[in-house]
Amino acid sequence: MEQAARAAWLYFVAGKTQQEIAHELGLSRQVAQRLISLAKEQGMVQVQITHPITECLRLANEIQQKYHLTHCFVVPSGQLDTEATLDMISVAGAELMEQLIEPDKPQVIGIGSGRTLRSIIDALPYLETSQHQCVSLIGAIARDSSATRYDIPLRFAEKLQCRHYILPAPLYADSPEDKVMWCQHRVYKEVTEKALNADITFIGIGEVGKGCPLNSEGFVTDEQLEILLEKGVAAELLGHFIQANGERLSTALDDTHTSVPLFPSPNKPVIAFAGGAHKTKAIQAVMNGGWVTGLVTDEATAHHLLANK
Repeated sequence: MEQAARAAWLYFVAGKTQQEIAHELGLSRQVAQRLISLAKEQGMVQVQITHPITECLRLANEIQQKYHLTHCFVVPSGQLDTEATLDMISVAGAELMEQLIEPDKPQVIGIGSGRTLRSIIDALPYLETSQHQCVSLIGAIARDSSATRYDIPLRFAEKLQCRHYILPAPLYADSPEDKVMWCQHRVYKEVTEKALNADITFIGIGEVGKGCPLNSEGFVTDEQLEILLEKGVAAELLGHFIQANGERLSTALDDTHTSVPLFPSPNKPVIAFAGGAHKTKAIQAVMNGGWVTGLVTDEATAHHLLANK
């Protein structure tokens, strides 16, 4: 940790390059790069840019009005690649999370899964908020009994230093009968009830296509994916499938799906974090359906949201 902190000081404050840091610390460039990444993941580094970008503010305000949101934050993207865009959404998302997490009043916070959420939580500083409760909204067990790499509620609870409640079920059960078994368990019912009454919820928006996380992580087979695409599925929220017009699509997978239910026009804050060209269609679908009350996204996606509905 000491070396990671030293590398962070040299990189973010002194403005040294990774090669210069490697030379200074007697390390390889690759190790210096990993130390800088570790410093960010451990919350040693907090980026705050206080001067707002007028165009991004305008886009955020227009999206907020058009889609009746309570929160909207747009980061600049220009011609940036997906990784760079994700980095900026992570910083902005962590800032908004910190604003919405009460420093004193106890909260129940629902948390989804996914790579974007994981990056945001990595950017979130450690908070002294042991009075809160973190609740998983989605089972993270795949069909082969493995856990997804993007199961992040536990990491979120570590950052808040609070209690964590897992949803004790696979995302999709082996059969309808198996689903009934999972969902009738006392722990499942208690955690679901807690999640449904969460004071605030943070989720990602999943794209649906060949190689998407649901497919690559083994939750949805290639054959099931083809059926979903034929039926016009454009987005995925906690394993629920959303059509381009924003309506939830009922599929055969519902018979085995165990995640917490979703409702359009939620009466409590539901904040989504998503961006990048590969997610534009999915974000548009979710916004069309009014599934969230807040959004953190990028400039290019914001232009698309304002041009379409």
